[in-house]
Amino acid sequence: MRGKCVVVLLIMVSLILVGCQEQEESQNIDDQTAPEISKEEIDENNNEVEGVEAEEKKENTDNEEIVEEDPVSEEMVERYQINEATWEVEPLENGNEKVVLLTIDDAPKEYAVEMAETLKRLNVGAIFFVNGHFLNEEGKQSLKKIHDMGFEIGNHTMSHPNMTQLTEEEQRAEIIELNEIIYDVIGELPRFYRAPFGANTEFTNNLMNELNMTKMNWTYGYDWEADYMNADSLADIMVNTPLLKNGANLLMHDREWTAAALENIVTGLQEKGYEIVNPTAIKTE
Repeated sequence: MRGKCVVVLLIMVSLILVGCQEQEESQNIDDQTAPEISKEEIDENNNEVEGVEAEEKKENTDNEEIVEEDPVSEEMVERYQINEATWEVEPLENGNEKVVLLTIDDAPKEYAVEMAETLKRLNVGAIFFVNGHFLNEEGKQSLKKIHDMGFEIGNHTMSHPNMTQLTEEEQRAEIIELNEIIYDVIGELPRFYRAPFGANTEFTNNLMNELNMTKMNWTYGYDWEADYMNADSLADIMVNTPLLKNGANLLMHDREWTAAALENIVTGLQEKGYEIVNPTAIKTE
């Protein structure tokens, strides 16, 4: 009996020794397949991850759209109105009293785009009153360029007639036909109408109400007079005329000498403390 116990004990000891040996060999295999990672390697891996994240962040920033404001074409709150008794620009609530309005008739004949570029560079607005007989294919391209620069487009009739000499049907056609062409080119109907020679009629007055348009004449202008058909004399009179006052409505035309004088006219007015009204701030009917 004692002998059997000894045999059983020896067998148990043998099994325990075999188990320990297998565990040690398994540990050695694990140590070989999973080598120790050094601190330098860990730092290097971390730097690579941080580099990828930084690059992705930079790409996201680069892909963000940058929106630049355009002061000329910026939509504004209506702060002014046209006084149809004097044709001056009058301030409404929060409007500046010391303002002038720039308007350019007979566009786009030859120099209107150049004039728009000058005004754009100076960051001031104006109304370009266009004639339909200038709107051939080249003229339409010029009109679109002016509008795309942010300038207001006005109606100055199809053929620049004296409206008092036309029938009501002819007067309507002069305005409506041009409105339709302007809309086809720029996608907007004009808000302002200026009668050639300032000759408004009872019919066109009623038509303006029907079309929700505002008629507009001017307070002064000189570039059609022989004495002012050069840049220096025109700039001087436009800035120093006794007719210049708060709310003045300045009439100019698409002319070579006016285009050459335009920058000095603008800067001269500004030096006298006048703000150039952005037409988008003018209330219409």
